[in-house]
Amino acid sequence: MRCPYCGSNETQVKDSRPSEDGAAIRRRRACLDCAGRFTTFERIQMRELSVVKSSGRRVPFDRDKLMRSFQIALRKRQVEPDRVERMVSGIVRRLEAMGENDVTSKTIGTLVMEGLRTLDDVAYVRYASVYKNFREAKDFEALLGELSGDGEHPDALEE
Repeated sequence: MRCPYCGSNETQVKDSRPSEDGAAIRRRRACLDCAGRFTTFERIQMRELSVVKSSGRRVPFDRDKLMRSFQIALRKRQVEPDRVERMVSGIVRRLEAMGENDVTSKTIGTLVMEGLRTLDDVAYVRYASVYKNFREAKDFEALLGELSGDGEHPDALEE
């Protein structure tokens, strides 16, 4: 494992334990060169997923990018990190369970929208404004109209 601080390949595992949701192994590591400490996670990968962009270009699926999307939308919102982690893990499992190696970016975006809608309405609106490329205030009004007509949303994607 390469040290994120100095780039050295000389690191040592200090502690290993299952993550909170049991879907990964959490490892505390120390760099033998700079003495920096950092955490890594190992996850089971069911299949190699590729994302097919709207341009037709294929890129490898990146779970961290999916997590960053949630974190950006949820910035300064009071949502427990465990709920976000469960949501992202649930989306990844759903993508893997589809049985296809290629997944469209639209499919992923739709799952993120569904997930954010159950976590936090403000984050949902933030993400939707970028994902759906809002241009005018009436775009926000229409989305808020949808939200206010819905009521409560069950945590369907969390597992």
